[in-house]
Amino acid sequence: MNPIRIAVVGLGKIARDQHLPSIRASNAFELLAVASPHSRLDTLPSYDSLELLLTAHPDVQAVALCMPPQARAAIARVALRRGCHVLLEKPPGTSIAEVEELSRLADESRLTLFASWHSRHGCAVEPARAWLERKRIRCASITWKEDVRVWHPGQDWIWTAEGFGAFDPGINALSILTRMAPGALVLKSAELEYPSNRAAPSSARLSLTLDGAPVAMELDILHAGTPTWEIDVETDAGRLLISAGGTVLHIDGRPVDITPAQEYAALYAHFAALIRTGSSDVDIVPLRLVLGALSQGRRIIREPFLDNGAIERPTRGLH
Repeated sequence: MNPIRIAVVGLGKIARDQHLPSIRASNAFELLAVASPHSRLDTLPSYDSLELLLTAHPDVQAVALCMPPQARAAIARVALRRGCHVLLEKPPGTSIAEVEELSRLADESRLTLFASWHSRHGCAVEPARAWLERKRIRCASITWKEDVRVWHPGQDWIWTAEGFGAFDPGINALSILTRMAPGALVLKSAELEYPSNRAAPSSARLSLTLDGAPVAMELDILHAGTPTWEIDVETDAGRLLISAGGTVLHIDGRPVDITPAQEYAALYAHFAALIRTGSSDVDIVPLRLVLGALSQGRRIIREPFLDNGAIERPTRGLH
């Protein structure tokens, strides 16, 4: 079977760290070119825009959109109208309406739209989902804390209203929980802390319910030191802890042996399967919960955040 000819749009940190290496390692794809108004690759044809790329490479069949979410919908429309299958980095958009519009365009054109949630492909997520089947959840807690200066050094877009602030990483936790325990996750209340000089929250505390069971969520992107990415679930048959962003699993305090896997390799395998079968995967539940918290949450204004630039990255973890 011939590989799917693909291009990457957006050459920021996540594209360079995850998307490009995963595509190059995949037998399902052939990477033809990249597009970014700000960056170039020495090893591939590089263009300022997707329009220029597709004019030069009309044989491109799929695109991975890795730019900040504010610009993603407009570029996705261009890709779909030019007949390309589309992978959207998370979050898939800045509003429900724009994602639904993209889904409609993809369906009308019989193209694949993949609203990717990379953390769902963490190697502990499916084992956790299997263990939770037919168990009653009593309560759960989410703790998602990291330092924005490590994971988004100098990137001002995350601090805009459409950049989501603490919810940019926090939405990963919601994507995991709604995959491994796919009950009705409902937002009850939210408290958001905003630096006085930023338009997005630096931390948040959410109260939710999962099929009626209480879920407490705590987010912080000004957390110094080792990041914490954990979901703790108490059930009628024991306790589950998924940590390290979805890659480590404990049941009743004992580690579960899991076959290691690369999130983005699994993500691209899924994208290829969707294209081959003529399907789409557009789950907006995590996005809906985040938008609800941002619109309904009580705001607390804190001292300004003064970006001190990049600091050393910890040796483990994906963002």
